[in-house]
Amino acid sequence: MSARECLITATIDLVRRHGVAATGLAELIERSGRSRRTIYLNFPEGKAELVAAAVSAAGAAGAQMIRSFAEKPTIGAAFAAFADTWTQVLTDSGFTAGCPIVAATLGRSDAPEAADAAGEAFRDWETILATRLQEDGVAPEAAQSLATTIIAATEGAVIMSLAAQSTAPLERTSQQIATLIEHQLRAGAPAV
Repeated sequence: MSARECLITATIDLVRRHGVAATGLAELIERSGRSRRTIYLNFPEGKAELVAAAVSAAGAAGAQMIRSFAEKPTIGAAFAAFADTWTQVLTDSGFTAGCPIVAATLGRSDAPEAADAAGEAFRDWETILATRLQEDGVAPEAAQSLATTIIAATEGAVIMSLAAQSTAPLERTSQQIATLIEHQLRAGAPAV
């Protein structure tokens, strides 16, 4: 892994655990094993540039994950895989790691470029889901609305699960999203 990749990976982990404001260079140096000089050689604008790059990388990784899930036989199976991944992230981290995209959004006052990258990531994720929903027969406008609902509800459920130290909010939300997906698929099905 290059120095740049190492710094980005460490930043993603710190931002998802502590937020943008609480992610300091000293902790980043310790976590990445890289020097302050290495940070500024790779990110001349410092922390703000590094956090923006990390959020872009996390957004791209999330998009790739959603694309791979979208290849499942049904959109319901795709969403179940997405929810299962979040359940694993929450439990594996002991309920200390959330979504770096959400953290960057909330950190707009400290890193506006990172928040902009977060907005782009959310749009990309919505587009991937909306495309898959349309492929399964959901009308374009309904597919876009449902994709937004899926992302927003899942991200909110992750935050609630972190607060509750339990996957119960994510599990309940996932059940409701599955019902919404099924309803939209039935609504888009041709009459026989």
